[in-house]
Amino acid sequence: MEISFDDFTKIDIRVGTIRRTEPFPEAHRPAIKLWVDFGPEIGEKKTSAQITKYYEPDELIGRQVAAVINFPAKQIGPFISEVLVLGFPDEDGDVVLVAPERPVPDGGNLF
Repeated sequence: MEISFDDFTKIDIRVGTIRRTEPFPEAHRPAIKLWVDFGPEIGEKKTSAQITKYYEPDELIGRQVAAVINFPAKQIGPFISEVLVLGFPDEDGDVVLVAPERPVPDGGNLF
């Protein structure tokens, strides 16, 4: 399905730095809670991600990730997810996070 460039521009994808993490044992599938700093304009947003195959909570702190920040908040068990952190599936369907190859300012838009 093709989309227009105007459709693409409606998706607000930003980069942020993970500042805090917690295991999320209450989730249906193994997940980690993330608090991501998107800079002074947007601030910190929280989410959960099913990324436990490749990532430990403590190892994620300080890492930059890409996320969609303009989806409505979503209830995931007892937790409210405010953004969608982006990743690609490996050959087994486990998530590998999308991140810039070099440090960039938090809050920067994908274009």
